[in-house]
Amino acid sequence: MKNIVLIISATLLTACGNTDKNNANNNAEAPHSSNSFIKVSQDQFNNGKMKLGTIETRPFLETVEVNGMIDVPPENKAVVSATMGGYIKSTPLLIGNRVKKGQLLATIENPDFIKLQQEYLEAKEQLTYLKNEFERQTALKTENITSEKKFLRAESEYKTTMARYASLKKQLAMINISAAEVEKGNISTVVSIYSPINGSVTQIYVSKGSYISPASPILEVINNEHIHLELSVFEKDIMKIKKGQEIQFRIPEASDSVFLGEVYLIGTSIDPNRTIKVHGHLKNEAKNQFLTGMFVTSKIVIGSTEKYALPSEAIVSFEDKSYILQLEKKENEVYYFKQTEIAPGNLHKNYTSITNYHQLPSESYYLTKGAYDLIGE
Repeated sequence: MKNIVLIISATLLTACGNTDKNNANNNAEAPHSSNSFIKVSQDQFNNGKMKLGTIETRPFLETVEVNGMIDVPPENKAVVSATMGGYIKSTPLLIGNRVKKGQLLATIENPDFIKLQQEYLEAKEQLTYLKNEFERQTALKTENITSEKKFLRAESEYKTTMARYASLKKQLAMINISAAEVEKGNISTVVSIYSPINGSVTQIYVSKGSYISPASPILEVINNEHIHLELSVFEKDIMKIKKGQEIQFRIPEASDSVFLGEVYLIGTSIDPNRTIKVHGHLKNEAKNQFLTGMFVTSKIVIGSTEKYALPSEAIVSFEDKSYILQLEKKENEVYYFKQTEIAPGNLHKNYTSITNYHQLPSESYYLTKGAYDLIGE
């Protein structure tokens, strides 16, 4: 009989213990319930520098989100190659070196350069003889002393050699060999490659001793003094884009700052991926050190619209949801707030639009400053 009494007592004690635990859990979860109030005394309100406000209409930008990159105009980018092939003798520069227009970039060595200079000298000497012969035949023909055939042959040989001489001289100029130096007997096996623009070396494709053909790139020089945005706009959005519209862009890999630009040119053809190129000019580009090829995320501002909004500070994200504190009443110097879930929209100038504003009382007050310390506690 005693054992039965002990078992019943233990069962009752266990049941009471479970009931107490359930009550404790319910009390702990109560502050997070949307039906409960969060109470704030007047002293807490003042010391926390809290503020009340109402939902108001604010202008919000309508934008088209696009991606792109930092680029330079074609005339500010040069891929340097050689007119004639050869072996790289020297490459004194490194990637990042600043160069000026006309500065030495590399030297190339090739025995064919000697042959070209030899042909030039031979053509020059032949031209001197043929010129004299042509002038002599012209004088003889005037006096009807020579035949028409000899005169025409002298004229043809002279003009053919003159064309060949001019062509060889031009070829020497293209590989940066001075014809005047060649005429002095200074034959060179090495030619120099010079920079066609001011800028910085961004790519080097060769090394000392490597052979390059005339089509092979040696290095790349880019002038970053004038850069622009090269954006890709999807076909569905292109009709909204107009010249002069503001561009707000970020470089996510380098900075959290927002930079400004404007639409300057809009492409007239569609790429295979159904996008159109939009060219944008940067504002205050001299103040920032942008690099060619940087990836950008941007918004093109196409207009504005009025939306109901609250200061962004009034909205607190908690457990993948967003909440605001709605003032229900104030009694005896105590504020009673109700935690209300909302659907936030766009962000603009420290205000966030409320997409479900129609579900909220239009004349209610909300805690616009200090909500972060109260929600989720």
